[in-house]
Amino acid sequence: MTENFKKNIWKIYAFKFCMSLHFIGGVLIPFFTIWGGLNFTQIMILQAWFMFWVFIFEIPSGSVADYLGRKCTLILAAIANTIAVLIYTSMPIFFIFMLGEFTWALAEALLSGTSQAFIYDSLKMISESETEKSKQIFGRFESFGLIGYMVSAPIGSVLAVFLGLSAPMLIMAIPFLGALIVALTFQEPQLDPKAEKKQYLRIMREGIKYFYQNKVLKILAFEMIAIGTIAFMMFWLYQSMLLLANINIAYFGIIHSIILASEIIVLNSYKKLEQLFKSKKRYLVFSGFITGAMFLIGGLSLAFAVLPLIIVSIILAISFGMTRTPLLISYMNKHIPSPERATVLSIINMFQTLAFIIVYPLIGLSVDWSLTMTVIILGIIGISFSLISRVKEEYLIDK
Repeated sequence: MTENFKKNIWKIYAFKFCMSLHFIGGVLIPFFTIWGGLNFTQIMILQAWFMFWVFIFEIPSGSVADYLGRKCTLILAAIANTIAVLIYTSMPIFFIFMLGEFTWALAEALLSGTSQAFIYDSLKMISESETEKSKQIFGRFESFGLIGYMVSAPIGSVLAVFLGLSAPMLIMAIPFLGALIVALTFQEPQLDPKAEKKQYLRIMREGIKYFYQNKVLKILAFEMIAIGTIAFMMFWLYQSMLLLANINIAYFGIIHSIILASEIIVLNSYKKLEQLFKSKKRYLVFSGFITGAMFLIGGLSLAFAVLPLIIVSIILAISFGMTRTPLLISYMNKHIPSPERATVLSIINMFQTLAFIIVYPLIGLSVDWSLTMTVIILGIIGISFSLISRVKEEYLIDK
């Protein structure tokens, strides 16, 4: 039985890799603007629409995972993602895109929190001591996703040249179906042999109550969301920054791969980085500060056309900013009981999603006003959030 749950860990890595083969990544903006005929404001509206539905689905999907099981929920997510890309590539019409984003949001919500809960509960089934490795396991899990993005983006660029801009999106259905096949082989972890089978609404209600009453979880969640939201904006801004800096689009894929490789390095260096700073909290503060600082430096570099600093700032802002999320999720898992784990994680992701819903339209309007000033302002906000952190060292436990 233990061997089955050890295999679960490697299978979820494979699942993550397949679900991360986003061939569209390297040509996402051309896909939206050239094939889809959208302007930047419409792209941001579309992303806000996507996040709105992720927000709506978030808590129910977490409760579905706690009620139906992690395996079933991950299977449903793979199916929904496959359907989404088929809808998205049917025709370049804004409202069809909205339908595709709606279906993709369902898949994202089903995945949100469920994968991490599946990993953590599988580790518990191996042995209680295995959960002490969750930080490294979560980092490796995210690394498989980043490898998927890194491998698929250059391939997608080639596919777009020879088969058209919609081809990279359509072909993503193949790895998503592969993820479905992998999910069918998962061994469902037993949540708690002594726990009673709860009703769906009761699971949702207890998960919400648990989060509301837990001060540590709320502080860690805010820490994750505040910097995470800012860092994620760089994914939507960096291609525009490169264009403004007159960098040939042919190099975008290479820069994209370097960004992802940097993330992988950080994700697999948590322990060394925390040892380097001799404190888990100090590293968290540093990672937040460096994220904001790189936005600020990137914006100033755009203003003065300092090309090397623009590229370096983009890489460091994303690699340190985005890798804080799995680290903080690992710490939060230590404060959540197994029966409510997926629901509580989904609540936290719901607040992250709400932040995106609010920020996306504002970023769209701000970029139309000034890309340079937008990046600078985000940098100042990021630095401010890092300096007011309320996280304490005792919240960051590994056992």
